[in-house]
Amino acid sequence: MPNLLIVDDEPAICASLSFALEDDYTVWTAGDEPSALAIVQQEAIDCVLLDLNLGHTCGLDLLAKLKGVKPDVTVIMMTAYGTIESSVAAMKAGAYHYLTKPLHLDEVRLLLNKALEFQHLHRQVKVLSEAVKQQQAYAGLIGKSQPMQKLYQLIEKVKDITSSILITGESGTGKELVARAVHFQGNRRHAPFSVVNCAAIPEQLLESELFGYEKGAFTGAFQRKIGLFERSHGGTVFLDEIGEMPLALQAKLLRVIQERTVTPLGGYEAKEVDIRIIAATNRNLEEEVARGAFREDLFYRLNVIPIRTPALRERREDIPLLIEHFLDLYAVNLGKGKKVCSPEALKRLYAYSYPGNVRELANIVEYAVALSQGEIITTEDLPFSVSERPSGSRTAPAGQEGVFIPAGMSLEEAERRIILYTLERNGGHRKKTADQLGISERGLRQKLKQYLESESFS
Repeated sequence: MPNLLIVDDEPAICASLSFALEDDYTVWTAGDEPSALAIVQQEAIDCVLLDLNLGHTCGLDLLAKLKGVKPDVTVIMMTAYGTIESSVAAMKAGAYHYLTKPLHLDEVRLLLNKALEFQHLHRQVKVLSEAVKQQQAYAGLIGKSQPMQKLYQLIEKVKDITSSILITGESGTGKELVARAVHFQGNRRHAPFSVVNCAAIPEQLLESELFGYEKGAFTGAFQRKIGLFERSHGGTVFLDEIGEMPLALQAKLLRVIQERTVTPLGGYEAKEVDIRIIAATNRNLEEEVARGAFREDLFYRLNVIPIRTPALRERREDIPLLIEHFLDLYAVNLGKGKKVCSPEALKRLYAYSYPGNVRELANIVEYAVALSQGEIITTEDLPFSVSERPSGSRTAPAGQEGVFIPAGMSLEEAERRIILYTLERNGGHRKKTADQLGISERGLRQKLKQYLESESFS
């Protein structure tokens, strides 16, 4: 049975309501604020009947505290002094509804049933929303496309094993995010996650950073330094741009992977380390092996589990999700208010090719958020590379006009562009548009309603 709490400073009202409702509810009663808060904290209360005038306590103040303890609890206010002002105040404070004394039991029962039905629907929506979010994002990775779903599934399979991983993909596709997802979703998440960019550190410094050194190993080595491999014991070492690692250092890395030991510079004693190696590159390492720039044996040691991050052009249906994510992110980071894109700005963003992948999309959105003055981002707020020409003119033959449909775009988005473009060309004339598209006017109205309600055409 549902759990009901009745809060009223008149014992007779608590007793009569409890007697009337105990067949349908498990009923608790409280005559003051401390008792009510204690019950809500300790019991799984679904609904509360709360008196507006509770002795020296204002029911609206207690309402706020109850919501603070349990935000999902449904509260119905009761009072003998019902006014429009108090009703509005109660609803604004989070009450579900309002009852005026003297109470009519049929009205109470009906309102309680509706309140519990509302609560049930609210919980269903919350569960479904969480399920949708899980399908659209995973451990910091954003996307619901099939390539991203396959990536999420692969990460789930490998996150708890110790085999080396080689992440490949174009620049800007989120290789480090994938490495972090593998580490922080797996059983090593409480141990260190260390990142080294092999292209950003000179060879000698890179060697000492990874392996450490003993005191006196070279000029300036005044004290012992523990290397990254030792510091990351039990965790993960992410070697970004592994294709840039010098050959001499590749040999030492191979020894670490094979023997799970590290010998600091100037040292003689090998130290055991428990680390997982994840490497990443935007180079074709097989070609690097063929031309002698990368060790073949190291390649095979690293490439035990290959993971490829898809380019943005392979998952264009994720672009709206990414735009929404970066709009919210940079609005907060830059101290701006909520931002939305105009329909024309969205068209340009959807049509752009993004040679720099997700990183370039993030930079474009950050630029637009930083430069926009109002709530709406227009084409004038976009970088010149995105806004320089209309999206519909990129592939149209000479003397003709049309809609740009890039490779990889979903059928749903392609249909949307064609419908909106045809409607615009016909000056908003729906019958003419429907006739040209070969659909009914009713079908066209439903599509337009869907577009207007969706966030991508807000």
